[in-house]
Amino acid sequence: MSQFKRQLLIFTVIIAAIMELIDTSIVNVALSYMSGNLGSTLEDTSWVITSYAIANVIVIPMTSFLTSKLGRRIYYIGSIILFTFCSFMCGQANSIWMLVFFRFLQGLGGGALLSVSQAVVFELFPKEKQGIAGALFGMGVFIGPTIGPTLGGYLTEVYSWPWIFFINIPIGIAAAVSSYYLLTEPKEKTIVKKVDWTGIALLAIGVGTLQTVLERGETEDWFATPYILWFTVISVMSLTAFIIWELSIENPVVNLRVLKSKTLSIAAVLTFITGIGMFTSVYLTPIIAQRLLNFTPTQTGLLNLPGAIIALFGLMMSGQALQRGVSPVLIVTIGYILFIFFNWQMSTINFDSSSTQISVNLIYRALGMAFLTVPLTVLAVSSVSPKDIPQAAALNNMMRQLGGSFGISIVNTYSFRRTAVHRTDLISHITPDNILYVNRINSYTAYFQEKGAGYIDAHQKALGLMEKVVVKQSTMLGYIDSFLLIAVLFACSLPLLLFVIKRKKGQPMPMIISDH
Repeated sequence: MSQFKRQLLIFTVIIAAIMELIDTSIVNVALSYMSGNLGSTLEDTSWVITSYAIANVIVIPMTSFLTSKLGRRIYYIGSIILFTFCSFMCGQANSIWMLVFFRFLQGLGGGALLSVSQAVVFELFPKEKQGIAGALFGMGVFIGPTIGPTLGGYLTEVYSWPWIFFINIPIGIAAAVSSYYLLTEPKEKTIVKKVDWTGIALLAIGVGTLQTVLERGETEDWFATPYILWFTVISVMSLTAFIIWELSIENPVVNLRVLKSKTLSIAAVLTFITGIGMFTSVYLTPIIAQRLLNFTPTQTGLLNLPGAIIALFGLMMSGQALQRGVSPVLIVTIGYILFIFFNWQMSTINFDSSSTQISVNLIYRALGMAFLTVPLTVLAVSSVSPKDIPQAAALNNMMRQLGGSFGISIVNTYSFRRTAVHRTDLISHITPDNILYVNRINSYTAYFQEKGAGYIDAHQKALGLMEKVVVKQSTMLGYIDSFLLIAVLFACSLPLLLFVIKRKKGQPMPMIISDH
């Protein structure tokens, strides 16, 4: 393959991966518009996010098996076509459940765009240049969820919500055509003689129910809702049976044996934690900006833009640093410190915080993720054979997506409970003996009286306004506590890096020592 074709293929698969990852967050700022347009409740509309996430997590660990069974070209190009067609159908949906159905199918198609793309990028670079490969693919991993809200907010406000799906169509067609002419089969192919239908069924049931529990648990009051309880039991049983089954047969749909590599196993854990940090920050920031600081969807989306631009340079810097012999321990430690600092800074915001202040905070987050993505991506595939890279990449990507689901579920529950605690604490200070409270109520009452209300009516409105102030303040404090929780999680996980990232003596580039 010529240098030009090689570069064009790398560009194609990275763009495809970015397109898939953008769709994990692009709908977040458009849910209320979808709800109003399709005549559905916001709760039902949130299944647009849930269905995509469920399909993604189910298919990602199966990509290695499907690649071997169908052939990489057929599976990858077919997935692009499925993703693109379903994007068109999502934009054409005239009911919420039609949208949810095609969103699920879109997620099934999107699974290959992430894992196969990553495997192709690493395959096109020699072992000694895996740091550069990690940096290039890391761009897609980082850029996708980050610019999703920006793009979604702009398209929704300027055009309409269906355009957040229609924008995939020209990109998908171009990626499919380019892949048809450029993509080849891997050098080392695994021949699948028998289809592991039992493994596929157990995985689909286990991951599907688990993802539903994580996505819907807080909304449904967790185990107080019967179907959440039953789905939890089914998920535990199915995933336990899946692990036992996959380790006992010759041709598993997911080769869990690759996790015998200590470096891959711990890399998966670290990627899981990174997923928690990445997706919770993308999730929490728009909520605070729109619901509490009254930013528009476009303003909210633009908050991430400066950080995203700077992160591109950070990703290339980290890849080049690895190439030149800088210790991965140092790079990842810097990334963790930056991310911890970002969460700490976000825990200091208030209702007077400006968009500039939040954008600056998000730059720390962006740089932190840039310094985490490259070494961890290289780490995940560095200790496995070339034929196992697709499986290792798929498992690693699944852990990132699961980390995001777990993280969002955790911060939803934690912020809700902390909000209740703060509300109780604030209300305890609302007494006739509190001069600040009395002055505030008198001020509100006088304001409504100036608007023409009688004293009794004005006083009732003043009490109602005070209730809204308490709710808003306690909600802000609950979200702030969530940022602190993520900072503590990253700080506690930092020592794990010391067990897996080592430097070989006498080598200019820091390589990850394989435990094989």
